[in-house]
Amino acid sequence: MLEHLIDDARRENAFGLMMSLNMLIENGDAFDFTGADFNRWCLEAGFQRTEVLPLAGPASAGIAYK
Repeated sequence: MLEHLIDDARRENAFGLMMSLNMLIENGDAFDFTGADFNRWCLEAGFQRTEVLPLAGPASAGIAYK
């Protein structure tokens, strides 16, 4: 999955934070998520481990292994 993941402390990746704010304003309950959120959701869904691979710019690849 390619996303604009927010750092776990929610202090970096201004683009991802602005996207999250925009989604909250437009939809009320939507948000962008952190690598920790991604990890937790994947483990709950039965994946064995996850990895977040930073890419160029504000994007990251979230990788989940079954």
